[in-house]
Amino acid sequence: MKERIGHVHSRRELFAAACRYGVLGLLTAGAAGIFAKRRRLIRKGKCIGSGACTGCVILARCDLPRALSAKETMIGGDNVRE
Repeated sequence: MKERIGHVHSRRELFAAACRYGVLGLLTAGAAGIFAKRRRLIRKGKCIGSGACTGCVILARCDLPRALSAKETMIGGDNVRE
């Protein structure tokens, strides 16, 4: 294990640390951007599930025509079995 007390960092270590934290910052900013875009689309009432309503987590509160059709199909499917 390296002893850090009195250790002088080389340019290589400085560059590696700068790259590491730069990439971490970019990943964090990208994830925050994707999260914000998803929230904005949900707030505007646009589909975020590419039309796959049956597996969507917000199907119960979605009012888009495709989601309403999927809800009717799911309810109708349960009544047909009885």
